Amino acid sequence: MFLAGHRGMVGSAIYRQLQEAGYNNIVVRTRSELDLTDQAAVRTFMEQEKPELIILAAARVGGIHSNNTFPAEFIYQNLAMQINIIDQGWKVGCKKLLFLGSSCIYPKFAEQPMRESALLSGSLESTNEPYAIAKIAGIKLCESYNRQYGLDYRSVMPTNLYGQNDNFHLENSHVLPALIRKFHEAKLANAKAVTVWGTGKAMREFLHVDDMANACLHVMELDKEKYQSVTEPMLSHLNVGSGVDVTILELAEMIKKTVGFQGEISWDTSKPDGSPRKLMDSSKLHALGWQPKISLEEGLKQTYQWFIEHQDDFKH
Repeated sequence: MFLAGHRGMVGSAIYRQLQEAGYNNIVVRTRSELDLTDQAAVRTFMEQEKPELIILAAARVGGIHSNNTFPAEFIYQNLAMQINIIDQGWKVGCKKLLFLGSSCIYPKFAEQPMRESALLSGSLESTNEPYAIAKIAGIKLCESYNRQYGLDYRSVMPTNLYGQNDNFHLENSHVLPALIRKFHEAKLANAKAVTVWGTGKAMREFLHVDDMANACLHVMELDKEKYQSVTEPMLSHLNVGSGVDVTILELAEMIKKTVGFQGEISWDTSKPDGSPRKLMDSSKLHALGWQPKISLEEGLKQTYQWFIEHQDDFKH
């Protein structure tokens, strides 16, 4: 088995759970050992290893600021990694692959909660369109290779993920880890207020990364007939979410309480909210026997504790 992206937040969680589940033949490579955007390097690696199963958890990821600042890198690097791994995997005989996408594949004003059928039914959120298009291409690559070559390449679309090994850099992280760091540093500085982007009205769903890893193993281990019983040939991806969303205001209040910050919250309404709401309909996956186990409140406590233990890693 080849696990691409084993050092990322999702990939590292999958790696831990694979090991706990007894998988002992997991092939991994760091970015310095294998550049997944390099077609020739990926071809050589695949020809040497000939993996029978691939989990594609590698991706260039970031929040609104990062997506807006580096759109070229986001679309190019993600497309290149996906094309190289999916195509070269097929060429060396890999018949089963799990591709990890993102909830941003759905239209900005998709009906809520977002069903898998909402894909390509409207315009995307402009702030992360390049990344979303790359992820949509990954889904369609899997579907196309399944149709033409009779493979079993599956796709899962997680909602907003958080947990250990998240990115807590203030300039290019997602909203939840960025807020944890902001409130923590404000507490240490005895600040009177923390400023949060937007109006606080946007709604987001969050899933702990350990629940996501568990869902990946669950989907990967389903027999082909059971997986296909809830999907369609041209709509073969599955949503993975908690089924519960909160406003950014509610999230900020929860993080403030978790961190123990005593000051106020102010809202910078000149900054964008992004999509007004993003809630996934994960009923297909639930019908296949998977449910999340970690509540947002418990997950925030775990994540904050992990951040405290590793905060020196994010000071540069």
